[in-house]
Amino acid sequence: MSLMTLQAIGLMSGTSLDGVDAAWIETDGERVSAFGPSLTLAYDDLLRSDLRRLLDLAPTLAADDPRVADAAKRLTEWHVKAVRALGRPADVIGFHGQTIFHDAAARRTWQIGDAALLARAAKTSVVHDFRSADVAAGGEGAPLVPLFHAALAAGLQKPLAVLNLGGVGHLTYIGPGGELLAFDTGPGNGLLDDWAARRSNLANDRDGVFSAAGRVDNAVLARLRAHPYFARLAPKSLDRLEFAAAAAGSGLEDLSLEDGAATLVAFTAEAVALARLPAPPRRWLVCGGGRHNPSIMAALRMRLAAPVEPVEAAGWNGDALEAQCFAFLAVRSLRGLPISLPSTTGVKSPLKGGVLVEPHAASPRG
Repeated sequence: MSLMTLQAIGLMSGTSLDGVDAAWIETDGERVSAFGPSLTLAYDDLLRSDLRRLLDLAPTLAADDPRVADAAKRLTEWHVKAVRALGRPADVIGFHGQTIFHDAAARRTWQIGDAALLARAAKTSVVHDFRSADVAAGGEGAPLVPLFHAALAAGLQKPLAVLNLGGVGHLTYIGPGGELLAFDTGPGNGLLDDWAARRSNLANDRDGVFSAAGRVDNAVLARLRAHPYFARLAPKSLDRLEFAAAAAGSGLEDLSLEDGAATLVAFTAEAVALARLPAPPRRWLVCGGGRHNPSIMAALRMRLAAPVEPVEAAGWNGDALEAQCFAFLAVRSLRGLPISLPSTTGVKSPLKGGVLVEPHAASPRG
């Protein structure tokens, strides 16, 4: 093992709020030399519902609000369980935490989690707070996965688009010369998950069962696609609830469970199709929970003029990808390498990021 190659664990809790993903890799922060085990540890219903409530409250909450501290502690304990369940030692842990608010225009991004608690419990150095420096420097703070996508895609034909569909949709475009462009496309699964939860006893449109039984309401879809976000130039980023008010005023609530689900699936695909890219991708690779929804994948294939495949078609692990990414970024942070670029977050120059906490750190951070 070379001096700069480290064993790293990455932890990711996405805006879908379904649980924590954990993954082990070996990397020097520029390429991945080995992939190890990965897992997903689903949140219990109480933690998931409490985190979902924080999304609504976050714009008005103070950092020292006891509800935030309680959720951050429970969330971190879940992450500790995930690290232990992996059963692999590591030199460093990349801890993203849980985003509860993101407004790059206001220079504010908020990920909760107690990095000091995690470092002490895991007896391992932890890199966290990956987004704040970028946002403070005028960047969007998201997405942060493009450099990892580029490392994985080194041998693939380009132009290539990698689409991550979590609560929000994130797109990485990799040009013929390796040039990167990245931004949030619009809603991923977030609106659809919330719709299913309000209208049924399920937390999401599992296997596309609701959307497959419905019909798209084109009038509602037209109102949704008129959102001003789509006129903004990339790089750009979203809070998970960015489209909630627009959806509420679009006539969506007048639709049946099935028709609403079908319309929101169409909206997710339409948001991707509206993306302005330097050249048409030769291939779309899809990761995140959205790739498991047959209705979403069918809608993407209908709207995009290139093959649309899950990332597994390229030999990648779609369930572990974002967790692997934060292991990769943790090592880049330790090496002093940039984790965001002007073409990925809009920051003025390549920027380092992440904050290191050692296992002996005394003060928890929420």
